[in-house]
Amino acid sequence: MVIKKAANPDIEQLFSVVKSCGIHLIEQGIFQWNEEYPSKEILLEDIKLQQLWKLETGNTIVGLIVLTEFEESAYRQVKWLTESDRNIYIHRLAVAPKFQGKGYAQKLMDFAEKYAKENGYSSIRLDTFSQNKRNQHFYEQRNYVKLESIYFPNQSEFPFYCYEMLINNIDISRNNRLGITSGQ
Repeated sequence: MVIKKAANPDIEQLFSVVKSCGIHLIEQGIFQWNEEYPSKEILLEDIKLQQLWKLETGNTIVGLIVLTEFEESAYRQVKWLTESDRNIYIHRLAVAPKFQGKGYAQKLMDFAEKYAKENGYSSIRLDTFSQNKRNQHFYEQRNYVKLESIYFPNQSEFPFYCYEMLINNIDISRNNRLGITSGQ
């Protein structure tokens, strides 16, 4: 297993992962992702900005995560735990349904947390859909603090909950013991 930056030739596999996740969520009654989001164009822009990371086993992309310094306009009204100057944001964390339940989302988050600490960020920020209780539990178990709600009307009428974790709460030695590797 390796986590490394995605490239344009990966687009079909990456898009397949997010589309299969969207369908899987809908089958569970969670209308978080739809036909417009996330799109191939969004993923290609993530690749262009070098903020999309893929998790591969062999030649198969099983998951992905976006790590960016860009603050969405919807986030500007949130009362975060830290000042908005040295933060990293997580978007589009996805693991293909047939690979879920094997710890891959944990590995992607371990990677993101290690990356944030090693690169001097003050916190990690993210949002998750209010109707996705599994994701909320996932982040809360990782010590992310639930803050305010924001809305993305093009995605859902329901809110998204913002979470933040201070970098000094991250145990890098735990990540090193897990054998997390990355490649550029």
